[in-house]
Amino acid sequence: MIVFDLRCSRGHVFEAWFTSSAAFEAQSAAYQVRCPICDDADVAKALMAPNIPAKANRAAAGLQPREAKTLLKALATAQAKALEASEWVGTAFADRARAMHDGDETPATIHGQASPAEAKALVDDGVPVLPLLLPIVPPQTKH
Repeated sequence: MIVFDLRCSRGHVFEAWFTSSAAFEAQSAAYQVRCPICDDADVAKALMAPNIPAKANRAAAGLQPREAKTLLKALATAQAKALEASEWVGTAFADRARAMHDGDETPATIHGQASPAEAKALVDDGVPVLPLLLPIVPPQTKH
């Protein structure tokens, strides 16, 4: 896993995790990387300062790379297992979650995309939703 500082065309800077630089490029080209603040899909890598701790501070710097990789792999595995019985609903997530909460649709386990404003409105209205901790690649659709 690799973390990038990203910047949208409106100047918002945020972090995102990817399996590789190529994964970022592919998701960005498919407009799947979006600013969590304004939902802008025009996102590019921002300048990053390297995080190189001094030798005396290595123990205090937090997790060692091998430990971090192990924890991220465990998190990715747990998230994938949780999504096995879940239906991908894409950008219809907010509408579907609200319909289930309001009783207009049979409750089901779903996952998909929601803008920051949609997610906030769901939480404010008491709709039970949770953010995914790691980004997921939407299933490929046949054209």
